[in-house]
Amino acid sequence: MPYIKKSTRLLLKRGDKQEEKCGELNYSISMLCLNYLRNHGKTYQTFNDIIGVLENAKLELYRRRISPYEDGAIERNGDLI
Repeated sequence: MPYIKKSTRLLLKRGDKQEEKCGELNYSISMLCLNYLRNHGKTYQTFNDIIGVLENAKLELYRRRISPYEDGAIERNGDLI
């Protein structure tokens, strides 16, 4: 669990603050996962669901945002090879 101030946690939880640091983003994602876990119970299936969603979200972010960014950087700066 990311260690951020209780006051920051409260602001994030209420939606009064957007995530500005990686710890705050980690906190928000962790809370979503813990809420899902609370609602669905501690079962293998629930843990598998959470890990699967995180992995697929990571892959989708890479495919849709990071890979095109890297392709543009190669065009601007040249490839390593």
